Amino acid sequence: MPRRFRLVDTGLRTGRENIALDQAMVDARLAGEIPDTLRFIGFKPSALVGRHQAVQQELKPEYCRAHGIEIGRRITGGGAIYMDEGILGWALVCDRRTLGGALPDITRAICEAAARGLSKLGVDARFRPRNDIEVDGRKISGTGGFFDGDALIYQGTVLGALAPQTMLSVLNVPQAKLEKRALDNAAQRVVTLAELLDGAPDWGRVKDALARGFAEGLGIEFEPGVLSEAEEARARRLHEDEIGTDRFVYEIDDPAGDRDVRAGAHTGAGGTVTAYVRLEGANNSRFREILFCGDFFVAPPRVVLDLEACLRGVSVTDAEQRVQTFFGELDGGCLLSIGANDFIAALRAATAEALA
Repeated sequence: MPRRFRLVDTGLRTGRENIALDQAMVDARLAGEIPDTLRFIGFKPSALVGRHQAVQQELKPEYCRAHGIEIGRRITGGGAIYMDEGILGWALVCDRRTLGGALPDITRAICEAAARGLSKLGVDARFRPRNDIEVDGRKISGTGGFFDGDALIYQGTVLGALAPQTMLSVLNVPQAKLEKRALDNAAQRVVTLAELLDGAPDWGRVKDALARGFAEGLGIEFEPGVLSEAEEARARRLHEDEIGTDRFVYEIDDPAGDRDVRAGAHTGAGGTVTAYVRLEGANNSRFREILFCGDFFVAPPRVVLDLEACLRGVSVTDAEQRVQTFFGELDGGCLLSIGANDFIAALRAATAEALA
């Protein structure tokens, strides 16, 4: 028997307002106040970094401020994105047991269902691991999500119409990443529905196609609904107290800006992790502070904060064993796209000179 989901369209909001509503819906689902839900999301011009990313490294803040583009920080991992009225957002918020399996399996199921929906528009959309949907090798949708207790939030985008120059002006795309894919610029990596369908998309038709793809691919039925007053109230509080504040958005800003910070990066199958470290003690033998940044996915996000905390004051030579112990003691409900060896490799790169 199909599982039932509420279907809501929350209209056009700022990036920070939308992220606050994301968290409000996760909290409400954990509290049993709302049913499993598919949400369609509209964005005013916004530049959004992933939960563990540094603003100055991923975005061009001066351009954003000069052009009225709000900067926000997502509650999900992954890379920085630009959103506006030409890009549709969607999110599934549900009990993690509704879709079953581990996060990689859920990711594949959801992305294949989304691709199935987009294909109903007459495009050959396909899932590309680890979390993209592509048409002829070009990205039309990025996705990501995490578990918080028994609640799952999984989000995605659909590129409807996009001005490539705006995207390039907002995002700091490393030249090495472009060269890796033999691309002159990031715009060549993406494709829009406007390009594929020879005109601006009908968002009503796109939403209907996606809903049908999710229904068929995930075995669910939708009932049209609206946000509850409790959800809206939660979202307002989160926006005012945390997610809408500069304190939250810029909590990771420019970690490489201080002269005494050492940095090292490692890229693996699950994303890139960069370690920023301050050392102290005789011969810089201990970690004073550690910050891990990157486009990786961790569930729940606080795992990274806990790892940073457990390494403070630890000797550089003991760090690898401490990281292995930390991961060995993790709760079985924690899920990551990267593991102990990825964090260790980043720490090695950051402390190579100190150990020489």
